[in-house]
Amino acid sequence: MTTPETEDPAADIAWMRRLAEEGSRTPMQGAAILFGAGVIYGLASVGHWAIASGVAGLGMEAVNGLWLGATLLFFVLLAFNIYRLKRAGGVQTSANRASGTAWASVGWGIFALFASMAVLAWRMGDEAAMVALALMPSVIMVFYGAGWAVTAAMQRSRPLWGLALASFAAGPLIALFTGSAEQYLAYGAALFLLMALPGWLLMRSARA
Repeated sequence: MTTPETEDPAADIAWMRRLAEEGSRTPMQGAAILFGAGVIYGLASVGHWAIASGVAGLGMEAVNGLWLGATLLFFVLLAFNIYRLKRAGGVQTSANRASGTAWASVGWGIFALFASMAVLAWRMGDEAAMVALALMPSVIMVFYGAGWAVTAAMQRSRPLWGLALASFAAGPLIALFTGSAEQYLAYGAALFLLMALPGWLLMRSARA
């Protein structure tokens, strides 16, 4: 015979208040990863623009190598920072666990998106894949907006909510440049302003 679980509303409220206060006091972990992602992929986007516009004097086949190199460099940075965070130890707060899970989900979501594009190209041909590829920068900014929204909620930060809204707005704004080399210049600017710069500021805050 089992005894029914008793609810304790006061304890639940106290736990939620403690979680919220914990999130507002604790610096965000993993900001170096966001900073690195913004810088690496921001530079890759500017490089894509330089190739597509003819400034670099390279053929478009160089774009594939550019993005592959950027991704490999990011994975090296990611592995190093994960190792560094584990070595640092310390108390892992609920706010940081939630934010970390949100950003990990963003990364896996982008990976699944690229995998879906590969399947699309295989099933429907390169022309269909090129249409999907044109939307990729906008979709990725929407993913980033979701990551910032979760982080803002857990950290109780209005500036981070501003980053979330700006990332969502960047999606359709970047789409306005679809079909031109300037799309990737706009994408690079968004990555520098909405990923690299906030990541760097959060790193400074954590050190302080």
